[in-house]
Amino acid sequence: MARLRIGTCSWKYPSWHELVYSAPQGINYLEEYARRYDTVEVDQWFWSLFAEDSVNLPRLADVEAYRQAVPDDFLFTAKVPNSITLTHFYKKKKSDPLRLNPHFLSPVVFEAFLSALEPLQDTLGPLLFQFEYLNKQKMVSQGRLQDLFAAFVSRIPAGYTYGMELRNGPWLNESYFRFLLDNGLIPVFLQGYWMPGIVEVFRDHRDLILQQETVVIRLHGTDRKEMEERTGKRWDRIVVPRDDELAAVTGMVEDLVDHGVDVILNVNNHYEGSAPGTIDRIRALLKKAAGP
Repeated sequence: MARLRIGTCSWKYPSWHELVYSAPQGINYLEEYARRYDTVEVDQWFWSLFAEDSVNLPRLADVEAYRQAVPDDFLFTAKVPNSITLTHFYKKKKSDPLRLNPHFLSPVVFEAFLSALEPLQDTLGPLLFQFEYLNKQKMVSQGRLQDLFAAFVSRIPAGYTYGMELRNGPWLNESYFRFLLDNGLIPVFLQGYWMPGIVEVFRDHRDLILQQETVVIRLHGTDRKEMEERTGKRWDRIVVPRDDELAAVTGMVEDLVDHGVDVILNVNNHYEGSAPGTIDRIRALLKKAAGP
């Protein structure tokens, strides 16, 4: 039977006191979090590319502490370091020239990342390859990215679950979803950041997506800065309710699970203003749909 796991994108938010945590500080956040949720997305290891000769990877002490904080049936999803998924370095100024990232799709760097995650291995779910929006200067075509990524995937260790997230909306097409199936990759759906609505994409390619064993859904908002201004970075209440959208996403989740696809649903504070609040709303919708 398929399983739905619902959790948040990161967890270190003192303003979740009384929603999730017993105190705003002085506690083991992850240990208390894991009493309420059965999965979490680790975002912090994504930010890893700062110089051509330096890549930041997870600290062993952090990885071990995370594993010790959660029960055996907990599941981590983790974003793969951007040192592997960025084609070029970020520009400091728009006028700066593009500089190639020498670590792009490097199996060597990726295996070092896997080695760093070894203490989490028994609780490790999908590893998420997040690609930024790629213009033609960075990637000549969708086909080129798929060819490069297929070659990379063929060289990295089996035995893990790998997911792919794109920020090029037009590339979420039949070619892409067939590519995922052919290469043993799972789709990572991003709601927000001016991407096409995930429910619409799902409906357009439902037959291919239902052939997957697992799907990851990430609920983000459209404008981080605006949400941070509205909340004051206090993430303890819903400030932008997305009732219709949330109902449609919940229907998509039910369809996937009903057809035997495991779903991992990760909610960001920026989606409605409070990830725990959004999760409560999702659970209420699921309960209502299930009936008495």
